[in-house]
Amino acid sequence: MMETKKGKYDTNPLDPDFVRETDDIWGDRVDSDSNTKEVGGATQHVEVPNSESGRSNVYSEAPTRRIENPSLDAPYPSIFVAPPHAPPVEVYQPPPLAYQAPNTVQHPTSRSIEGIGLPEKWACMLPYAPFYIGVVASLLELFLVPRKESKVRFHAAQGLSLHIAILVIQTLFGVLEAITNSSVGGTLFWLASTIFLIISMIRVWKGEPHRIAPLAEPSKWLNEKIERK
Repeated sequence: MMETKKGKYDTNPLDPDFVRETDDIWGDRVDSDSNTKEVGGATQHVEVPNSESGRSNVYSEAPTRRIENPSLDAPYPSIFVAPPHAPPVEVYQPPPLAYQAPNTVQHPTSRSIEGIGLPEKWACMLPYAPFYIGVVASLLELFLVPRKESKVRFHAAQGLSLHIAILVIQTLFGVLEAITNSSVGGTLFWLASTIFLIISMIRVWKGEPHRIAPLAEPSKWLNEKIERK
């Protein structure tokens, strides 16, 4: 078997003499021991970086910036890491006050009311008296008591409105009684209204709040329109 003659370009990269033969062909050769290079027959000094120093330069700067304890003003580092939060500011809160029930009971006093000379508790109670006594008492108080006695005038106006409403409803029952010849409805209403008036007198005497919501507007109108003579 004949051996083929190799040309200068027929080289094997795995051949240990590949580097030397390549330098001989191109005319440049670097001596690794003396750090010299032959160029066109002339010898030049070449600085070959040390492998250890080069490796240290590679790792001299980390590829990423690491912040172990970022400041509160630092930007949000990552969508997967929650930003640090400052501790909540403690706000002073006064201790809760003990609960105090509102004073809803105002007992009428026994002082004399200007204009009528009656004690306050009697002046507040009489407007709710049944059998038309309350109508007379309410009118007298509204015409004689000054406006500074707002509590007395309020009960006088409300009592008068209540008596007017009772009179109107009793008139309607009287008409029905004349048509049907039956007085059962009128009698029952008269009994219920009398009981309600007596209960109103007791509540006002005890000082309990007594406001009849459906009569709020008529009572206000009577109190404003009727002046002291």
